[in-house]
Amino acid sequence: MSSTATDVVRLLTVRGETLAVAESLTGGLVAAEITSVPGASKAFRGSVTAYSTPLKHELLGVDAGLLATRGAVDPQVAAQMAAGVRKALGADWGIATTGVAGPEPQDGQPVGTVFVAVDGPLGADSVSAAGGKVEALRLNGDRAEIRRESVRSVLAVLLRELADEQTGNERAQDTEQNGGF
Repeated sequence: MSSTATDVVRLLTVRGETLAVAESLTGGLVAAEITSVPGASKAFRGSVTAYSTPLKHELLGVDAGLLATRGAVDPQVAAQMAAGVRKALGADWGIATTGVAGPEPQDGQPVGTVFVAVDGPLGADSVSAAGGKVEALRLNGDRAEIRRESVRSVLAVLLRELADEQTGNERAQDTEQNGGF
């Protein structure tokens, strides 16, 4: 279990918020990392491993036209996966991974092309008006290394979003307590 997963579970639990995971290239590794943390059941709703492209549309609501024109390895697909799993599993936060672990390129994308996404509650300073954030990764290594780094990266992005939102909320409370100054 990673300290990042532990920190994510701890922050979500303290805040009384929940998490859902949508995975493609990581094939369940993100969910396994989260559930390795004792007490994860307080925050973790579940996961969808939508490895095949049609399942991304059928289970997660990713736009079929987008999948047809861009393929599954695309930043918008990652964002829609995160939003879709969040909605489907009724969670406060959704995270997603999609990409090419190898050994062959996919959808015209080279091995090591990965997109990780976080979709969170609207209105947070650190989250865009759409409620989400996507990071593009160019990873090196073999299939296992690319998958491991994808897990680490999506959890790190989520932790940053949670920490940024926490800091933003604390700043807002300080401002209110100081008469708006």
